Amino acid sequence: MLLAIDVGNSHTVLGLFDGEDLTEHWRVSTEARRTADEWAVVLQGLIGGSALMRSGDIDGIAMCCSVPTVQHEMREMFRRHFGDVPAVIVEPGVKTGIPVRMDNPKEVGSDRIINALAAVELYGGPCVVVDFGTATTFDAVSVKGEYVGGAIAPGIDISVEALSRRGAQLHMVEIVKPRAVIAKNTTEALRSGIVFGFAGQVDGIVDRMAQDLTADVDSVTVVATGGLAPLVVDECETVDVHEPWLTLIGLRLVYQRNVG
Repeated sequence: MLLAIDVGNSHTVLGLFDGEDLTEHWRVSTEARRTADEWAVVLQGLIGGSALMRSGDIDGIAMCCSVPTVQHEMREMFRRHFGDVPAVIVEPGVKTGIPVRMDNPKEVGSDRIINALAAVELYGGPCVVVDFGTATTFDAVSVKGEYVGGAIAPGIDISVEALSRRGAQLHMVEIVKPRAVIAKNTTEALRSGIVFGFAGQVDGIVDRMAQDLTADVDSVTVVATGGLAPLVVDECETVDVHEPWLTLIGLRLVYQRNVG
């Protein structure tokens, strides 16, 4: 079994692969102050609750991480609690197979490169990956399978939180699909602005990226992923595929490229 770990700013997604099949997956909060031993307790608790396996069944680990303090503790956890298990942490020097055509390739988040790798493997290039997380990121991949750049916008959750803090008569609402774009009350108005507003943002940025990638914009595959994607993806006209486990799939691929 391969354990894949995607550490984001807000949430950490973990998955177990049996070959190419994702057999289990979990989502937990990313706590920057959690120690290596605490991460081990969380991980072993999740694995122990699985009817499919025991912790001793893990024969490989692959991780990408957006939080440096968590990456340090994860690395220590691997050393202390999984010392005999090969582990690949996606960082400079790790083979991904994706050329990064950026001014400074080291600035690009490892999860974004992993998403590009999985998208190319599954759907080919050119493609655009839209990841709905703490930030909404847009990553463009050329027809040659090169990571050529992207865009970063504020994420759904942090935008809603900022609006509720700064608007005296506004409040936090559960984000669900509104009944209509023209709302009849404040709660529905917030939902309409959030859902249709973010969908419009996605379509606008993706359209511009597709035009920059190729003259044949219809050949560009748009892949949506991330924990918040289900909130708006159905309202996006440009999204072709919703792949919730794109990053985990990319981690499986990068592990194979580096360990076999």
